[in-house]
Amino acid sequence: MKLGLQLGYWGAQPPANAGDLVAAAEESGFDAVFTAEAWGSDAFTPLAWWGRDTSRLRLGTSIVQMSGRTPTSIAMHALTLDHLSNGRVILGMGVSGPQVVEGWYGQPFAKPLARTREVVSIIRKVLAREAPVTNDGPHYPLPYAGEGSVGLGKPLKPIVHPLRADLPIWLGAEGPKNVAQTAEIADGWIPIFYTPKSAGMYQPWLDEGFARPGARRTREDFEIAATCHLEITADDGPAKQAVIDGLKPVLALYMGGMGAKDQNFHKQVFERMGYAELAQQVQELYLAGEKDRATELIPDELVDDMHIIGSAGAVKERVAQWQETGVTTLLLSFRDADELRRTADLLA
Repeated sequence: MKLGLQLGYWGAQPPANAGDLVAAAEESGFDAVFTAEAWGSDAFTPLAWWGRDTSRLRLGTSIVQMSGRTPTSIAMHALTLDHLSNGRVILGMGVSGPQVVEGWYGQPFAKPLARTREVVSIIRKVLAREAPVTNDGPHYPLPYAGEGSVGLGKPLKPIVHPLRADLPIWLGAEGPKNVAQTAEIADGWIPIFYTPKSAGMYQPWLDEGFARPGARRTREDFEIAATCHLEITADDGPAKQAVIDGLKPVLALYMGGMGAKDQNFHKQVFERMGYAELAQQVQELYLAGEKDRATELIPDELVDDMHIIGSAGAVKERVAQWQETGVTTLLLSFRDADELRRTADLLA
């Protein structure tokens, strides 16, 4: 199992030490560095900026929001950065949610699975550069000839010859149908809440996708990049408990406040994991503005399952458990470069 540095997306200001973290990851044998986007910083620019000082790390997006760019624009970003990095790009994408897609990008959210399939197909056509790119699908027709068209659209091939036609495409997916489609059409999967206890839930969904005619990968060469917080603590008692308590507000946010009340995909994942009643209570409190009470409901065992926290020996055992479930890359975030180096030394 490989290690990846997860820089995520920015808060109110750019992170002060991202360059140091990337340099430490390059020196410490990490496989990749990943960036994300929400409705502030974008995913591509930080990879270009901080990735310029690397020569080995793969540069991944986790995730690019598909509705923020047309499929050909996403392909242009990816092929450009792939050339600049000498073939180190991993293109991670996802549909986001209706609040962001319709509220921020001003695009319709309907039919996310069909849209995802079209986006991936168009990007692969651009990267293959075998013919001018066309698409008959209803979501991203190329050339466009709909309302407002002047009728002069022309199928085009990219001017730049892509460095890799098989540039890896990983998809963020949460529900059964989306995960199955990801196993069918993508090179890898970026789950948001994948844990050793919940891993079994996902296996039939993945198997369904691998079994479909024309599936791109098999379980043997398919990547699973799971994100968690890893922290080595002084003991498995009070020190570990303090970290668990510090992570509970984040879980309360995703369970109760990250998404619309009736369409919170993150909440639905927790429901499938067996926390339906808890998730409902957390959401009701969170949306009512009682965030502290919502946080108090988050159980220790859920935080412990979702993350890797404890003494050095306990951390090594937990990492092995994650690997046994099929995770090929563990995406980790760190407060500083020294913490990253300690983790790399422990898991070397």
